[in-house]
Amino acid sequence: MDGTAGAMTEERPRTARGLRDWAVDVLCLALAAVIGILAAEALRKDPDVPPVLLAADQIVGAAACVALWTRRRWPVPLAVALIVVSTFVPPASGAMLVAVFTVAVHRPFRTVAAVGGLALISEPVQAAVRPDPDLPFLVATATGVLLVLTVIGWGMFVRSRRQLVLSLRERALRAETEARLRAEQAQRLARERIAREMHDVLAHRLSLLCVHAGALEFRPDAPPAEVARAAGVIRDSAHQALEELREVIGVLRAPGADGGGDRPQPTLAALEELVEESRQAGMAVVLDQRVTDAASVPDATGRTVYRIVQEALTNARKHAGGAEVSVRVEGSPEEGLAVAVTNPPGGEPGEPGGKGGSTGRSGASVPGSGQGLIGLAERAALAGGRCGHGPTPDGGFRVHGWLPWRP
Repeated sequence: MDGTAGAMTEERPRTARGLRDWAVDVLCLALAAVIGILAAEALRKDPDVPPVLLAADQIVGAAACVALWTRRRWPVPLAVALIVVSTFVPPASGAMLVAVFTVAVHRPFRTVAAVGGLALISEPVQAAVRPDPDLPFLVATATGVLLVLTVIGWGMFVRSRRQLVLSLRERALRAETEARLRAEQAQRLARERIAREMHDVLAHRLSLLCVHAGALEFRPDAPPAEVARAAGVIRDSAHQALEELREVIGVLRAPGADGGGDRPQPTLAALEELVEESRQAGMAVVLDQRVTDAASVPDATGRTVYRIVQEALTNARKHAGGAEVSVRVEGSPEEGLAVAVTNPPGGEPGEPGGKGGSTGRSGASVPGSGQGLIGLAERAALAGGRCGHGPTPDGGFRVHGWLPWRP
């Protein structure tokens, strides 16, 4: 018998035999026929067995071998039938062993135990009903039991081996699927990181450009010195925006970059510079910095606070031009770091950065993606804190957040 005989019909039932299956079936039939012929030859030596019975044994043994072609479709019924037949017709013993092997390969242990137990019981009965003239009863029984146990053990080994191969194959497929999902997640995170970096770095600069460009268009009769100063600010802001864009793209292209790269990242110590930059753009910003040693704030925490203030100032410049913006930062290692940016309702329409946004042409406001505040909440959550926003009772707007004081 071939160790690869049959397929596990429980897992993958087959509707047609392949070349391999035909070869295995022919080998099993030949093996069963050899065992049946040997049993018939042993019975032929017994003078008490009439020739008619010997002929009937050979016919039944041949029919049992032919019945093995159905062993893949009905393994258990065939095995039970052949066990009963082989008990009274020894030439069918070979076919019975093949059928029991098939059950051991294709069926779970409970079914194998039931069929195997029936086969074991049949061996002493066969030795008593149709004794071998060359073997004593105990030797014949022990030989039959040993053959049945060997066939069952072999079949269960083949089954376990096939299950192991299937398990390894499924595990490999699962690993490939997980690797693909991890790659897709990495791509999604990379896209989110790119969007976040682009928004944080460029939105602030571009809003400053809109403010100064709107001021030039709003006041075409401004003194040449003021026009030159505004044009210089526009030029410097555009240059800085291009530089920061180049740096961000360089960082994102770097293999294994985590968003930090070699580009210096802003911290809480750079907050005053950010506020001063907004003041130069014409905003009225009051900074209430209550953290005595800003340099002691962990870089990750200070960077998140910086981004919160930056986004809040950008939004105030767009939607509340002319209003005084209040920035308050306080905290300690024990209490964490709290930040709040508040502005009252915006100024008059038409002012640079006025109500409804800074204007280039009358009524044209600075566009926004609407995702900045959502991104702030995500940043704060990743840092273990929180960030919220909403209108104030007087019609203004407030952005507030809290972050743990930790590296």
